[in-house]
Amino acid sequence: MSEQAKKQSFLGGAAVLASAVAVVKLIGAFYKLPLNNILGDVGKTYFNTAYEIYSVLLTLSTAGLPLAISKLTSQAQAQGRENEKRKILRVALVLFFVIGAVGSLFMFTCAEDLARFQNNQSAFLSIRALSPAVFCVCLLACIRGYTQGQGNMTPTAASQVLEALCKLGLGLPLAWYLLYIGRGLESGAAGAIFGVTVGTVVSLAFLAVYLLRHRSTVRSLDVPSGSKDLVKAILAIGIPITISGSAMSIITVVDTKIILGQLQMGLGLTEEAAAALKGQYSWAMDMVNMVASFVYPVTTSLIPAAAALLTRKDYAGADRTISTGFRLLALLALPAGVGLSVLSTPIMRLVLPAQREAAWYAGPHLQVLGIACIFICIMILTNAVLQTYGKEKLPIFTVIIGGIVKVVMNYFLVGNPEINIHGAKYSTLACYMVIAGLNLFFVWKYSPQKPRYLSIFAKPLLASVAMGFCAKAVYGLAGGVLHASTSFGGNAVATLVAIMAAVVVYGVLVIVLRILRAEDVASIPHGKKIAKLLHLK
Repeated sequence: MSEQAKKQSFLGGAAVLASAVAVVKLIGAFYKLPLNNILGDVGKTYFNTAYEIYSVLLTLSTAGLPLAISKLTSQAQAQGRENEKRKILRVALVLFFVIGAVGSLFMFTCAEDLARFQNNQSAFLSIRALSPAVFCVCLLACIRGYTQGQGNMTPTAASQVLEALCKLGLGLPLAWYLLYIGRGLESGAAGAIFGVTVGTVVSLAFLAVYLLRHRSTVRSLDVPSGSKDLVKAILAIGIPITISGSAMSIITVVDTKIILGQLQMGLGLTEEAAAALKGQYSWAMDMVNMVASFVYPVTTSLIPAAAALLTRKDYAGADRTISTGFRLLALLALPAGVGLSVLSTPIMRLVLPAQREAAWYAGPHLQVLGIACIFICIMILTNAVLQTYGKEKLPIFTVIIGGIVKVVMNYFLVGNPEINIHGAKYSTLACYMVIAGLNLFFVWKYSPQKPRYLSIFAKPLLASVAMGFCAKAVYGLAGGVLHASTSFGGNAVATLVAIMAAVVVYGVLVIVLRILRAEDVASIPHGKKIAKLLHLK
């Protein structure tokens, strides 16, 4: 980092990353929505099978270690130890290089075995196409953790946008072309996912150039810690977080194996028929994950900001930062989850025009998963809060318990002919309810100033429920006039009108009920003007 680089506040950093996420998700919509229509439910399962295995290796490699780097860098910066910061980066780069190389090699050489383990042998091409991305993302995560630890979220934001553009510009056309020349869904899914790999390469090149151009020239007399001590410090913080994050990824892989296995062996479906049902569930999860991804900017900015305040023993400041994070979560997650639930089938029909029948089947999944989305968002934030307070091991415990609930429920429900694939959505809801509930209890237990959950969530919940009724009513009225049940155009217009009405109603209720505070927007660009305009206190 250069001396001129401005250290961003928690909310400023969150705003930068949230803006990047918004752009990335917009680009992602232009990628995933056409891709879902091109690949269909079967091809979607090939794509997701590869991505779930990639996520396990990625989480093992990058879930906790970048946060450890971010936290250690933030603490060193708060103490003015420039040499320590530089040593942290050098040690971390070597560590991540080794981890990434091993992960990529394993994924490439074991692609067929991994696909067979997942009861989805046709996914092996996608797994192999994605394997180089593990190495690149390891180094990406290292650099992002270092810059975030200095309070600078801009490099992360820019690299994420670059990654998304490459995925769109290469992956989507390649998938279409491979299917056009008759190479089959297996190759089409592999082509789509290869765009992800290229995106990580380009993003890594950008961040490498950024680091070289913004090398710190600040002189310092501090003596940095030894390499072994830094590795131990990174692993001490990172491993518990990694286990917590990877536990959910591993459980997801096992869960997919159980779902596809029960559909095939328990209910007697073919591999392709089972993949189609799993693909419909996965489409609904895509919508949920899109919302959940907006919580990560809050947590990514929160950990180094709160850690720096705790290092300076500013416990009141750390509490204010964390409380703001909770309020932002409630403002985002509650209306989003309710909106996805009440407009579930219309939304799926809107985004899957080329898969009309499958979209109808995906709608009921989203109705339940929309509510699960709220608990997923709470889990993400509370994990970060517990990690900030030095309770990195607790999320491991809560995630494993929730994961066991999910796996056991899927084994019995999906294997039931009367429930089959619908058991997946109920197990997902139960899983995240358990994790979120336990996390909220532990945050309350270990916070110096006990969070007031009722005051944080009550008003946003009330506004979200009112908004949900409004969205449902508006869709019903507009849909009846436009014959939305039989017309794609009628459904599209009715859905968009209902969403706009919901946004207006929720926005008005946020102001009327005084859900948003002036301090919540003060640190974002033009925040004071916004607070004054909205009469926030």
